Amino acid sequence: MNFIKQKGSGILFCLVIALPSWFLGQSVPVVGGPVFAILIGMILTLIIHKKDFLQPGITFTSKKILQTAVVFLGFGMNLAEILAKGRQSLPIIIVTISTSLIISFILYKALKLHPNSAVLVGVGSSEATDEEVAQSISVIFLFNVIAALIFPALGGLLHLSNEGFGLFAGTAVNDTSSVTAAAAAWDGIHGSNTLEAAATVKMTRTLAIIPITLILAAYKGRKEKETEGSAISLKKTFPYFVLFFALASVVTTVFQLPAEAIAPLKDLSKFLIIMAMAAIGLNTNIVKLVKTGAKPIFTGFCCWIGIAFVSLLMQHLLGIW
Repeated sequence: MNFIKQKGSGILFCLVIALPSWFLGQSVPVVGGPVFAILIGMILTLIIHKKDFLQPGITFTSKKILQTAVVFLGFGMNLAEILAKGRQSLPIIIVTISTSLIISFILYKALKLHPNSAVLVGVGSSEATDEEVAQSISVIFLFNVIAALIFPALGGLLHLSNEGFGLFAGTAVNDTSSVTAAAAAWDGIHGSNTLEAAATVKMTRTLAIIPITLILAAYKGRKEKETEGSAISLKKTFPYFVLFFALASVVTTVFQLPAEAIAPLKDLSKFLIIMAMAAIGLNTNIVKLVKTGAKPIFTGFCCWIGIAFVSLLMQHLLGIW
């Protein structure tokens, strides 16, 4: 009862934002519901100056509900199918993620970025403030939309095969909705069926990021010990929800859960992510975001160009393209 009293109004407010954002995302998939939610949240937080009574629920939504959404997302991943179809893409995924991390690290040093911003723009992480997350999502969104619009034409100019474009879209675009939009556009132009292949590559990439997330959490814990002189709190720094995500994937794989059973969980996961993005938007000062956004945008641009180039180069070296 105390939980509802403290956090109920904030959670409900995020839900109210999430509902129209969900439908807007369905209508404009190249943008997606999460981006609409974060934009609406950022606009509303400029209008509503006194939202202290909403804050506990907003904070809970941006953290705990987002983590719950990630766990549910695991139920949509059959590891056997992903490993069977994604084996070919794994070398490209590893190299593109490494490229993004290297570029982010170099620019973090050169531009004196906040380490959380550099990591978020590079690969994404849960170890950051809401403003840092909002900034990174805005940067990633910008280049995802550009990718969804120009990659099908670029793939045609480069004479990529259907298989090649599926690998390209799945490894060079971060957001699932933008991967879907790019692959759907390619299929519409070429009368092919690359959508499933691109989505499988994207899911393989998601799984590949798990160990990176765990390593970053351990690194952050060590840094905290060095700066604060206290013992590492494993409970504080370890992202247990990532393990639950992996466990959900194992359950789906071992018990061969049917698609009709998984579909509601996948939809619930997508909706909870939209709720969480609404909360992150509400916790973000858009004026400050615009003023401090030049360096992360430049970092995002460099990562985007680097990933796209390396994805195509790896395909060429492996004889796929």
